[in-house]
Amino acid sequence: MMKKRLTGTGVAIVTPFRNDRSIDFPSLGKLIDHIVEGRVNYVVVLGTTGESVTLSKDEKKAVVSFVLESVNGRIPVVIGIGGNNTQDVVDAISHFDCEGVSALLSVAPYYNKPSQNGIYMHYKAIVQVSPVPVILYNVPGRTGSNIAAETTVKLARDFRNIIAVKEASGNFSQIMQILKEKPDDFLVISGDDALTLPMISLGASGAISVIANAYPKEFSDIVNHALRNNFPEAAALQYKLLGMMSALFEEGSPSGIKAVLEILKIAQNHVRLPLVPVSEKHYRKLQGLVKALAE
Repeated sequence: MMKKRLTGTGVAIVTPFRNDRSIDFPSLGKLIDHIVEGRVNYVVVLGTTGESVTLSKDEKKAVVSFVLESVNGRIPVVIGIGGNNTQDVVDAISHFDCEGVSALLSVAPYYNKPSQNGIYMHYKAIVQVSPVPVILYNVPGRTGSNIAAETTVKLARDFRNIIAVKEASGNFSQIMQILKEKPDDFLVISGDDALTLPMISLGASGAISVIANAYPKEFSDIVNHALRNNFPEAAALQYKLLGMMSALFEEGSPSGIKAVLEILKIAQNHVRLPLVPVSEKHYRKLQGLVKALAE
């Protein structure tokens, strides 16, 4: 049942900040309502897009608590808990109140560059303490290491509580190998907005999206059409959003999506260092794209 509920569109939600870079909870509530009303399938809190690495432990707990209260059971909530110190991740999961949380999204260990066996053992330690299902997160462009297809499939077969992988490698040979060899009920989730449509055509189950912070209904329509094999309709919608999908990442994420959320008057355009806002030139470009989509 949980795997079915995590099919479709998930949203990697941003963490809005005020001018002083404290968490802007009213804007977070506004964003959640905007996303839920866009008929997405679930939200992901404390991911890369949520700038989780710059939040304190107390802030993380406060954000999760607020999101759970604001969502109020309308859709599942997935939380991100990961890192490159396996014992710290295990301890964080062990001490985190997962009441009301549907699953954990745990990024592959970064910087250390572990072997494939090291990655396997890292996730084995996580799944043994997690009270909820676990989603692997492979994003080599950020972590500096790749979860090989063989490792993903072995984890999926060995641990029933590992229910999915968020694949953001952009490597279609690897993605197809996972889709070919995975257990039937294991979910492969796109981690790249622009690649979601072709990934679904190969057998992926949906996406965890950045652009859906701003355009939840529009992106959900793409995913839903694709899941129903209505690929001409999905492609037509994809091409409308394609320029925005690319522009959001030109000067880093979540800087791009936060600028768009400000243009749409949903949240302010503030990030925490070492991230910085997009340039004035790029902000104007995003304004033009928002205007074009509105027309």
